[in-house]
Amino acid sequence: MNTSVAIDNQHREEAIEQAHSPISETKAIRSTSTKEKPNYELLAAQLDEIKADIKRKVGAEDAAYIRRIILVQRICEWSGRILLMLGFIQPLLWVAGVLSLATAKILDNMEIGHNVMHGQYDWMNDKHINSKGYEWDIACDGASWNRVHNYEHHTYTNIIGKDRDFGYGLLRLSNDFRWRVKNLWQFATYIVLSVLFQWGVSYHEMAAERVFFGKKKDNRKNQVTHNELKKRFFSKGARQLVKDYVLFPLLAGPLFLWVFTGNLIANLLRNLWTSTIIFCGHFTGDVETFKQEDCVNETRGQWYYRQALGSSNIKGGNLFHVLTGHLSFQIEHHLFPDIPARRYREMAPKVKAVFEKHGMHYNTGSFLKQYASVLKRIIRYSFP
Repeated sequence: MNTSVAIDNQHREEAIEQAHSPISETKAIRSTSTKEKPNYELLAAQLDEIKADIKRKVGAEDAAYIRRIILVQRICEWSGRILLMLGFIQPLLWVAGVLSLATAKILDNMEIGHNVMHGQYDWMNDKHINSKGYEWDIACDGASWNRVHNYEHHTYTNIIGKDRDFGYGLLRLSNDFRWRVKNLWQFATYIVLSVLFQWGVSYHEMAAERVFFGKKKDNRKNQVTHNELKKRFFSKGARQLVKDYVLFPLLAGPLFLWVFTGNLIANLLRNLWTSTIIFCGHFTGDVETFKQEDCVNETRGQWYYRQALGSSNIKGGNLFHVLTGHLSFQIEHHLFPDIPARRYREMAPKVKAVFEKHGMHYNTGSFLKQYASVLKRIIRYSFP
């Protein structure tokens, strides 16, 4: 095994183990909330009990579910690609192809890829859906996602200076960040980020590590060399570009432009959907931030508390939850990232009841309410 693969596997394992553990290196937690804090020890015990109860149930039903979703995803993908080439017969077939392919890409990214890479199905011992080697249909390299999202974001959720996912280094979303003139047009920045979301996520780690531009921050540890990051970025990005914009369009022969355009729109729809769901889960108006010095020697109960204050849910029906990868239950996902996501619906009422007992806010609302809250936050912090 070469060094880069060994490093990737090491960090994939660390991400799964540490993403749901308290921060050992980072005084009692203090957030922006002025409410009375809960009994952390009791909170941890109650949430641990919910997790243990569900873990006892995880098994054949969950395995059958994820395999069924994978089958649906593949049917959507191949039927979509075929329908794109039949658009010359009837334009509505092309439209159906675009929607089918976009659905396949959404399922691959959300319900399958994201959840598999969190180790939710590692217990199945199926190499095709194992967190240590899974690669998804998106420009972002799986190993990079594990380092920045699964490990950093889930361990240091909303801790300013530690969680690079908070604002993605592009958006000012709290007063923890100094206002700059460029923030005046950050709503436009947000639109561009959403349209190009898979590429923004792909470049995210490289931007933070100052691979091409800027001076590297002294407090950043090099987990992977800059050369390796560049190699991964260009290699994965090139594969995605060739697949969607060269290979399949060429296979369509004279229908090259039909397929090229269909793939472009399918990727755009996937980007807009995934970015919107992720923003609704992390950047609504009630989501709070934390300082590094206030999370030193954090207990498990305090870690749970921070996850609760740093996440938000979205109400919806069954299909909606599946298309979000069950990240519409972002609170439960941050509390229990390695539990199969389909179980979050079952856990949610119990989690909400625990929160109510401790006087904690359970941040949830309709899609329109949560998304409006996100847009309001982006605009609010565009100004000093």
